[in-house]
Amino acid sequence: MNRIDMTGRTVVITGGARGIGYAIGERLVKSGARIAVWDLRLEEAQASAASLSKESIGLSVDVADGLSVEHAAQQTQAAFERIDGLVNGAGITGPVKPLADYSVEEWRSVVEVNLTGTFNCCRAIVPIMQQDDYGRIVNISSVAGKEGNPNLAAYSAAKAGIIGLTKSLGKELAKTGIAVNCITPTTAKTKILDTLTPEFIEYMRVRIPRDRFAELHEIAAMVVWMLSEENSFTTAATFDLSGGRTTY
Repeated sequence: MNRIDMTGRTVVITGGARGIGYAIGERLVKSGARIAVWDLRLEEAQASAASLSKESIGLSVDVADGLSVEHAAQQTQAAFERIDGLVNGAGITGPVKPLADYSVEEWRSVVEVNLTGTFNCCRAIVPIMQQDDYGRIVNISSVAGKEGNPNLAAYSAAKAGIIGLTKSLGKELAKTGIAVNCITPTTAKTKILDTLTPEFIEYMRVRIPRDRFAELHEIAAMVVWMLSEENSFTTAATFDLSGGRTTY
């Protein structure tokens, strides 16, 4: 494993208690970073933070609630004095069914957690990064945001919105020391698969030219570089992690 120097850097990871977020946290800690795990459940956030490193902290945050996010940002800055990186990883898939069968509440819940949650976190943390004129933001989108998946309209729309938000905010901050990028991973081996039908899982797998799902360490490797000082020029970009499924 290549060690990317993140010594002295503080990174917030939303949805960091498990899955992709936790894998990114592991790689960051090995590179010297301090982590603030933001997750909905306090016990899980604190347990994951403790297992990452003694310097990491875990906070209960509802990313869909702007006030909850602002409070967490203040707590994190108070604990570490600065915030150098943000990984917007908190998200939900929502039900797998035709758009016409979605309730308004089901639609709203998926969009608010995935898209509005990303907005809330950027809105709270960008001003903190601007104090040091330095920051790296990585928003986790999906191949669904590029192509759209049938029976996942809310998720696909929210993830497409994250790509648009990344392009807009990246250009907005391009003359500063803050970079904003996103990744579009294919399905990874996480607990999110437990919420999907075997038929839908197979539908996604057969569309990946690599003929397998992404490994968490593969996603973490790309994201940690994106969070590093070495990523000093690229911003407002979308990094593909689809195993050849989407080449644009």
